[in-house]
Amino acid sequence: MALGKCYTTALDGVLANVVTVEANIGAGLPGTHVVGLADTAITESRERMRTAVTNSQLRWPKTKIIISMSPASMPKSGSHFDLPMALAILVAAMGPEADLETGIDGASPAGRLASCLVLGELGLDGTVRGVPGVIPALLSARKHGYRTVLIPPDNAAEAALISDMNVLVTPTLERALAWVCGATPLESAAAAAGPGAHPRAPRTPLDFRDVAGQAPAKKAAEIAAAGGHHLMMVGPPGSGKSMIAARLPSILPPLSIDESVETTAVHSLAGSAGTVIGHAPFIAPHSSVTRAGLLGGGGARVRPGAVSLAHNGVLFLDEVSEIPAAFLDGLRAPLEEGIVRVSRARREVSFPARFQLVMAANPCRCGADQASRCRCRSADRQNYLRNISGPLRDRLDIILSLNTQGAVIGSAEEEPSAVIAERVAAARERSAARWRQAGLDARTNAAVPTFWMRREYPATEDAMETLKALLLMGDITQRGIDRALKVAWTLADLAGRKQPDLDLVSQALELRQDSTL
Repeated sequence: MALGKCYTTALDGVLANVVTVEANIGAGLPGTHVVGLADTAITESRERMRTAVTNSQLRWPKTKIIISMSPASMPKSGSHFDLPMALAILVAAMGPEADLETGIDGASPAGRLASCLVLGELGLDGTVRGVPGVIPALLSARKHGYRTVLIPPDNAAEAALISDMNVLVTPTLERALAWVCGATPLESAAAAAGPGAHPRAPRTPLDFRDVAGQAPAKKAAEIAAAGGHHLMMVGPPGSGKSMIAARLPSILPPLSIDESVETTAVHSLAGSAGTVIGHAPFIAPHSSVTRAGLLGGGGARVRPGAVSLAHNGVLFLDEVSEIPAAFLDGLRAPLEEGIVRVSRARREVSFPARFQLVMAANPCRCGADQASRCRCRSADRQNYLRNISGPLRDRLDIILSLNTQGAVIGSAEEEPSAVIAERVAAARERSAARWRQAGLDARTNAAVPTFWMRREYPATEDAMETLKALLLMGDITQRGIDRALKVAWTLADLAGRKQPDLDLVSQALELRQDSTL
């Protein structure tokens, strides 16, 4: 009887829990048995592992093999268990030799394997393929004191974002076992990725120069980008709503390292393993999106929805009038908390969802920008956007009406995105410095706690008196005041002013109070 032990992780949303993989080789009829709440992908890996070991010219034990994964009560899913299970079996097959010191580090194969975390899917030829959830696994390994992690080469780029860990890549099962035995060193993830060789998701080639006219709409987009504010555009077909929304990422600053790690982790879980997200993502689901597709969910394996894929970026909902009201109301909690919680019978999974919401809609079903030209009944036109509830509308910072008269034919004199991006970056630097000095972990004005503006950073006295009067008359809610102050601070940052005055607060209120909703 011989025992091999290895460590890996099981994903729980964007978190990863350490799992102990134990392989026991003992007397009994030949066969491999997996215990410990494993899903179909793990139980089917038995034949995959045996074939990979054989094709790698390694010896597969021809006896009874029991693989236990603990904690046994934790659900486990995914193909990344292939490599740790295979290595645990092969080390167990060494018998007493597994405890003998080998290599220049003086460690034994069993000790070397037990001191690291392993992830990887096996091909039938013994190659190690990329897997989702590498960044959550690395963060969990660091938290639990593991300094060495063994991963596939396809995940090297995203793993290189975590610079304070010894992350090694193994192209094959044979190379992994040779490293465990101390015979062959492995390349680090940083070296495998190469300097500046991260396969980052490309920044959008779209430019605001392409948008002819619509100066108020482009100015509103600039304000939204500078402060991270939520934007709603209402206008007839062809007025440029989708064009402006699609070009919003082109004026947003690059993601910081921490933001890139967070965003890449979510996209890795969704199936984009190996791609580093270095710029603000732009997620635009179709209006027929399901609740699970928008907010997250699924079957046994819960997947992030569009709100989480847009984390640190832009979520664009076009033709928002076609999305059910219940789905839209599901956005209210993520907009406030920056987290979406997916509840299941036995557990609750959380995903990050700190995004900038941009919505677009026609004024009515026929799309006429003027009521005199509308072919819809007056009641239908009035109720066209009833799926946008009052609480959700109150969480929108800017509501803008567009019309076809605002467009022009030529775009030669239009500002490019690079020029607008410079103003946005300067405004964000002013706001970040202010909130950093105040002791807040807020990168934009929109991320500041709601009460903070009124209590610590109000507008001028006359501006606050105006807001107070509007509140007493019922023309604005308390949340509306908070959001108007945030927009006013963004206007002040863009103008280089030290404090919002009555003029800037009035502009912020005008941006919120559009007659179309």
